[in-house]
Amino acid sequence: MAGKPPTGDPVQDAPDVTAPQHAAAGLPAVAHSLRIAHQQMGARRTALTLLKVNQKDGFDCPGCAWPEPDKRHAAEFCENGAKAVAEEATLRRVTPDFFARHPVSDLAGRSGYWLGQQGRLTTPMYLAEGSDAYEPVSWERAFDIIGEELAALGSPDEAVFYTSGRTSNEAAFLYQLFAREFGTNNLPDCSNMCHESSGSALSETIGIGKGSVLLEDLYKADLIIVAGQNPGTNHPRMLSALEKAKRGGTKIITVNPLPEAGLERFKNPQNARGLAGAGTALTDLFLQIRLGGDQALFRILNKLVLQTEGAVDTGFVREHTHGFEDFRDTALATGWDETLRATGLSRAEIEQALGMVLASKRTIVCWAMGLTQHKHAVPTIKEVVNLLLLRGDIGRPGAGVCPVRGHSNVQGDRTMGIFERPAPAFLDALEKEFGFTPPREHGLDVVRAIRALRDGQAKVFFAMGGNFVSATPDTDVTEAAVRRARLTVHVSTKLNRSHVVTGARALILPTLGRTERDRQAGGEQFVTVEDSMGMVHASRGGLKPASPHLLSEPAIVCRLARRVLGAASTTPWEAFERDYGTIRDRIARVIPGFEDFNARVAHPGGFTLPHAPRDERRFPTATGKANFTAAPVEYPRLPEGRLLLQTLRSHDQYNTTIYGLDDRYRGIKNGRRVVLVSPEDARELDLADGSYADLVSEWTDGTERRAAGFRIVHYPTARGCAAAYYPETNVLVPLDHTADTSNTPASKSLVIRIEKAEQAEQDGSLSARAGHKDDRAG
Repeated sequence: MAGKPPTGDPVQDAPDVTAPQHAAAGLPAVAHSLRIAHQQMGARRTALTLLKVNQKDGFDCPGCAWPEPDKRHAAEFCENGAKAVAEEATLRRVTPDFFARHPVSDLAGRSGYWLGQQGRLTTPMYLAEGSDAYEPVSWERAFDIIGEELAALGSPDEAVFYTSGRTSNEAAFLYQLFAREFGTNNLPDCSNMCHESSGSALSETIGIGKGSVLLEDLYKADLIIVAGQNPGTNHPRMLSALEKAKRGGTKIITVNPLPEAGLERFKNPQNARGLAGAGTALTDLFLQIRLGGDQALFRILNKLVLQTEGAVDTGFVREHTHGFEDFRDTALATGWDETLRATGLSRAEIEQALGMVLASKRTIVCWAMGLTQHKHAVPTIKEVVNLLLLRGDIGRPGAGVCPVRGHSNVQGDRTMGIFERPAPAFLDALEKEFGFTPPREHGLDVVRAIRALRDGQAKVFFAMGGNFVSATPDTDVTEAAVRRARLTVHVSTKLNRSHVVTGARALILPTLGRTERDRQAGGEQFVTVEDSMGMVHASRGGLKPASPHLLSEPAIVCRLARRVLGAASTTPWEAFERDYGTIRDRIARVIPGFEDFNARVAHPGGFTLPHAPRDERRFPTATGKANFTAAPVEYPRLPEGRLLLQTLRSHDQYNTTIYGLDDRYRGIKNGRRVVLVSPEDARELDLADGSYADLVSEWTDGTERRAAGFRIVHYPTARGCAAAYYPETNVLVPLDHTADTSNTPASKSLVIRIEKAEQAEQDGSLSARAGHKDDRAG
């Protein structure tokens, strides 16, 4: 029956495994989407809701940040988008009675999947110090509790204000404004854990930390390189764009340690060819690279381009770039032996890729966390930029850099000022507009915030969305750190693990979702988001709110600010809550590119933010030009008998939200504790397919980090590499194992050993070893 949540928490350590698939989407994706939607919403609500997803008069999907085309299909959503919408628009409800039946000690033993399946939060809930049960609390009392704890701090910097990527532009702007009026730049966000490396590399090399292409550029490209990304699971609507590009003659190179079904063949469910036919083969060349070998690959390509007569766009290099000579000398010294060792590729494969690069007059490189979550992630992305600069492929239609973001407004949050290291010009604009002096000292990013909580230097943790403890590295360390806080606060739509790993006191503040109407004193409101390519557009929900006790995120921030800042603040918080248009008026005066915000966003489809490298071939760097770089080539070294592990998502997952226990494209069903290992490596390590083992990460601090009870799956991964799902494997990621410069957790290059489980553990006690609670009887 629609809306009925599961009553038990099934053991998830005995998955069924079949061969991986070689095509994505098609009829199975449609069927699965509709089945999940019907289970959560029922038939009528499914039709009303899904037909408004990503429409110009509808709401932005709470899933990924892939942009929408100008001409949109009636079903402008993907399978995972449908799942995200269904879980937000679900008929299931978590009421105070639920918390009365389930104390925190009980909820802490449940899986993240089970918690998320219980439905929408309906009432503010408070966990008093020493209590084991959340109890309902009024909004007024909730804000008083937060105010009491913030007032008791010795410094504003003892508070941490975290943000997830689904927060709207309006809420994000208000949130950073409140934090800075309160007196801190402690504004970590999910970018710190995913695309911070992209921003760091691009800011230094081209002068702006965003991609330089628009959606139509993909259709004009001669060559698209997709590196370290799995669109079929993480950004499925990208496959439609790649299909259109491919049918227009674009070639595609895929660089990935794992073969991915979506990049092999796409069966577009929006046309007959995809539903009933063979679909479209997307990848022309698959480079099955060793984890962490991408910098070496792009470096050797750059050397070969330099050695090919006429291959360098000398006019562009001379007029628009800086540092070419140092880069050239370093690249030309690159050797083949080290390259082949680092990449695991053959010379023939690399030379085939070179031929495709040389044949292309317009090249785009797309990437995601497969490039950004390594220790040497920033120099890797800089090497990608080097290739494009050599060919003059930035500021040219059909060419450029394309970091593909995750959350639907993670890029917009950063644009709105959610950043622990704000630019002086941004702070100057805030000071001029609002009449207070913002703090200038840099704040805490995610990793530094965890350390501050661990060391007792941060005492209040406030999260605007997200699932902090499940998204972050070094799970045991992170959870212990969060528990040291005086107060933890989570603004959320659904239950997650972070609600049961609390400070001495804890609050859950339920908020409106994207799918719901937002009616304030000034009338019905809308919010705005920025997609992965710098397009800003409106989002309007149409459903009745899940509960009359929900507040919107802007309203929560405004009421919190009025309670905490009081009469000392001259910011018109009450007016901002009443009418979001007044927020956009202030954004327009503070943030470049948002001039006439209200008028421009009223246009169906919104507007494009300016991008100097793309629009003008102007590069706002310290040198005034695009910068070549010449970092040493790095790649992970493996001790004998060890593997490199990357953490990744299953297909039934979006970030830390688990929609189901299957990974259809990889052939995994009814379980998540699996580790994918190549058959050759498995034979050498005596790891039988279907046997069970513990994963143990090895790090320089000598601490043993263990994830227990994983089923060995023989899988066509790159040699020396393994893969397993997060958040289950976040426990293996050392807090201090981060990317240079960006400080992003290096979750894609973990040195692990695999310890085979004892036969007795295989026969009966895996549930206990894996930490699952066997309560299937409810």
